[in-house]
Amino acid sequence: MAHGTPANAGNAPDPIYRDHVSEEAEPAGEPARPQHGTWDDPRVPWSGRPQRADILIWAAIVLSGIYYWAMLPFRAELVGTHPVLGELLNGSTESIIAAAAFARVGHGTLIVVLLAAIPGLMKFDVIYWWAGRQWGERLILLLSGKRNRGAKYMSRVQRWGRKFTWPAVLISQFLPLPTAIIYAVAGWAGMRLTTFLILDAIGSLAWAGTLAGLGWELGHHAVVVAQTISHYGLWFTVGLVVLIVFFQVRSQRRMIRTAAQARAAAATAGGDESGR
Repeated sequence: MAHGTPANAGNAPDPIYRDHVSEEAEPAGEPARPQHGTWDDPRVPWSGRPQRADILIWAAIVLSGIYYWAMLPFRAELVGTHPVLGELLNGSTESIIAAAAFARVGHGTLIVVLLAAIPGLMKFDVIYWWAGRQWGERLILLLSGKRNRGAKYMSRVQRWGRKFTWPAVLISQFLPLPTAIIYAVAGWAGMRLTTFLILDAIGSLAWAGTLAGLGWELGHHAVVVAQTISHYGLWFTVGLVVLIVFFQVRSQRRMIRTAAQARAAAATAGGDESGR
């Protein structure tokens, strides 16, 4: 699929993917979006005036970000005092490891550790599946940043269909990249919501099991480290916030620069076609 495809193409499965491995009928298309230059902004994934679905999805993404920042001050504190609550609220790596370590020394059980991790890890995943279904390529390219991984994944979907999307969702937690890209690609490719939730739950359970196994093996040593982190929780939180702000600002600048370059390339291509 070419990068110049309109943003609302994300509302339906890719033609190649649909022809070979369609998981559901093509949803009814929405009315064509009016194109108004004053509404065009490279920092947002829709084109033209935002529709109701655009606003709802964007609000959900913003609220998920607010939730993340609101929970951030409590991560260090909970990891050494209430790690199960920490993994339920945040799905954080350190909380899952600590909760399993506490279970090893007699505080809790592994089954509770694993069950609490699943909603913590999955709580916002469906938003990006929905966003990928709504906005398609434009969102994926925005999320990809400078490395443009999203274009590579879309190309693989076109070649392999569900042979790529199903395993990608399953192992997304283990990959060294933002899982939001994988979930957006799954939505763009036409994966059913039920299929996505099942695969995501299996992948999240596998990831939680891996971390819990590490925490169980470390046992008392991990408990001591977790309690030390909680004791100095304020300083850990301040350092973490500084690092996150730095990388977020850098990532935002890259996204804006990449989107502007893509828009300029599309405008150039459109001008060349009209001149023929």
